[in-house]
Amino acid sequence: MTMTATLLIELLTEELPPKALEKLAASFADTITDELKKLQFVASNVQSHVFASPRRLAVQIPSVAAIQPEQHSVRRGPAVASGMKDGQPTPALAGFARSCGVEVSQLTTVHDGKQDVYAHESTKAGESLSAVLSGIVATALKKLPAPKLMRWGDLDVQFVRPVHGLMMLHGEQVVAGEVLGLQSGNVTRGHRFLSAGEVSIPSADAYPRTLAEEGKVIASFLARRELVRQRLSHAAARLNATIAAPDALFDEVTGLVEWPVVLEAGFEAEFLNVPQECLILTMQQNQKYFPLLDADGKLMNRFLLVSNLEAADPRYIIGGNERVLRARLSDAKFFYEQDQKHRLDSRLPRLEHVVYHNKIGNQLERITRLTSIASAIAAKLGADSSLAGRAAYLAKADLVSDMVGEFPELQGIMGRYYARLDGEDEVVADAIEGHYHPRFAGDSLPQGEIATAVALADKLETIVGIWGIGLIPTGDKDPFALRRAALGVLRMVLEQPLDLKALISDAADAFPAGLLSATVVDEVYAFCLERLKNYLANDYKGDEIDAVLALAPTQLNEVGAILAAVAQFKALPEAATLAAANKRVKNILKKTEGDIAAVNPALFAEDAERALFAAVEALAPAVDAKFAAHDFAGALTQLASLRAPVDAFFDGVMVMADDLAVRGNRIALLARLAALFNRVADISLLAE
Repeated sequence: MTMTATLLIELLTEELPPKALEKLAASFADTITDELKKLQFVASNVQSHVFASPRRLAVQIPSVAAIQPEQHSVRRGPAVASGMKDGQPTPALAGFARSCGVEVSQLTTVHDGKQDVYAHESTKAGESLSAVLSGIVATALKKLPAPKLMRWGDLDVQFVRPVHGLMMLHGEQVVAGEVLGLQSGNVTRGHRFLSAGEVSIPSADAYPRTLAEEGKVIASFLARRELVRQRLSHAAARLNATIAAPDALFDEVTGLVEWPVVLEAGFEAEFLNVPQECLILTMQQNQKYFPLLDADGKLMNRFLLVSNLEAADPRYIIGGNERVLRARLSDAKFFYEQDQKHRLDSRLPRLEHVVYHNKIGNQLERITRLTSIASAIAAKLGADSSLAGRAAYLAKADLVSDMVGEFPELQGIMGRYYARLDGEDEVVADAIEGHYHPRFAGDSLPQGEIATAVALADKLETIVGIWGIGLIPTGDKDPFALRRAALGVLRMVLEQPLDLKALISDAADAFPAGLLSATVVDEVYAFCLERLKNYLANDYKGDEIDAVLALAPTQLNEVGAILAAVAQFKALPEAATLAAANKRVKNILKKTEGDIAAVNPALFAEDAERALFAAVEALAPAVDAKFAAHDFAGALTQLASLRAPVDAFFDGVMVMADDLAVRGNRIALLARLAALFNRVADISLLAE
């Protein structure tokens, strides 16, 4: 066994992109660890420790060998059966031996799974870690998910940011090597301002402790993020407040600091007259601050910031940040006041100059379509069409406001505020904001029928319009987010008594004649069903989903109940036999050419077919009644009684009789049976 020790590799850089830092560090560590595993320097189950701060990427890997194990290789050559001719090696065999640097007599034979072949087996000493490590690090750097690289100084090397140091330590020993023009060592740098300067790392295991104690750097991204969360939570608790911040902000701030210090600051209460969403977004997006909410969810004029400096008197740090934020909030206040000088509806003419898509017009033309579609949907929901039309008419007006121009994320939100200030109906104002929902997976649905109507109109118009001009999602390419829009439509329609295909058709009718493809309605409907299949896969089994969607349902609010009924039916002891029989019926009907006539009882020749017909006719009214009452489980349960007559039919009746009239009548009986079976779902798809 060769000596093993912890391996540390650190790349010291200038400030790395904070949003990408965790991903860069993970890629760097994973590639180096994987390469060492491939070369057998470490065990296949070893776990590396990832470090990442604004100025460094590092990985620490335990139990790394100094020398690779002996490498045994087997090189296969010609088949034994054809390698010799008249007692002499063939040219192919002789050439193989020569390429291996040995005589034919020194070759061995092995079995390659099909036949015996000549082979050359060799063993060579393993490489030293120092011989391969620089190449492994260089490979890891090339694989980093960083599309934009830069050069610095007069060097002919590239990286995300200029690199100033390379550390490669195996235990206490420096592993000699060069990467990006830098020689490896055991010296790094600590915090730009809090450390004394260079920090010598005595061993790979001592890296995080030494860097924290001497360099004032918490090297672990995860440990630093947890510390940021804890200190922010404690500070907020002292103020009886909660923090308004997404996880992404915690990650980004963690990527900006090496020695996090949480400070409390504030701003003038007069800024609270501006919608709090604007202030929160300004603090989060522009300044990376953490807004605070009181017990009622209202924004406070206090906030928290994470400084990268530890000072005995932080007043100057706090004051500087407050001045910067004051300027930002003043801008937001100005935009808000300027926007209030113009009603939302007065902004609509400006939408004529906002291109939606060059083939389907501008936003003003789109507003006309949305108004028409939303009004029609509201009528189907039994809601006020005029209110839905008004909401759709104003839905995009805030796109040309100053506030949304500065913060596009506030579209809809600002429209709601401005609509209220304009005296619009509260339902209209809420729909302007709500029509963007759901914006992402797990987001809330629009509240109320008016908002739902406008949201459906917005998403359906997008899907139908973009699809209709040929811009169909392919693979992972979906630049207009049609998949997301379709999922939003499905989530809403699953909750509402609406016909999906009719909605798609109404959306298509809102476009000028001839603008969209003639098949757009059927194609978009099929696209939505495919998305529905994926959406339902988390809660239901694949064969159950296939059985229900095979009937191409359009009233999707019933799908959940039908799926539950199918699952209940599948648990019955008769289900497997009936599903198999239905599959057999389906295959027979597939081969049938021409129209299928009505069943003629006078043509029955066997008791089994008479019994099956009688059972079907007796059962059909009950199944239809259960289906009409939306008792899907009851309708399917009724089918269980058909097991005996179905089994008897297939045991005693030849469907493909020589007499064409008898054959046609039996096929008609099977078609009648299939129609009854498929009243709720395609039962044949439950067959194994």
